[in-house]
Amino acid sequence: QAEDGIRDSVASRGLGDVYKRQDMNGTRFSGLDTIRGIFEGLFNNVESVKWTPIDTRIYGDKAYCEFHRVAKLKSGEIQDFLSIDILTFREGLIIHKDTYYKNRTS
Repeated sequence: QAEDGIRDSVASRGLGDVYKRQDMNGTRFSGLDTIRGIFEGLFNNVESVKWTPIDTRIYGDKAYCEFHRVAKLKSGEIQDFLSIDILTFREGLIIHKDTYYKNRTS
């Protein structure tokens, strides 16, 4: 499955921190097992999902990836987010990921 490749790639690439922010304080997730669990939970609850890239830029050791995500959960709920991921790289590995999103369905 495609999501297995994403989860395996993220976990094995050295990602050490993931931040998910809907508000100013956000939530921090650290450690490979914790981060793997976050991604597994995300994919296990989704029936279908589509990411549409809006803009991607690379500057120095950072990549900025803006996208529109629409997902249908197994519960029938529709999620509609505008989001940006900020990835930090060191020695070719992702070492930090910030995610900021705006929920367009609430």
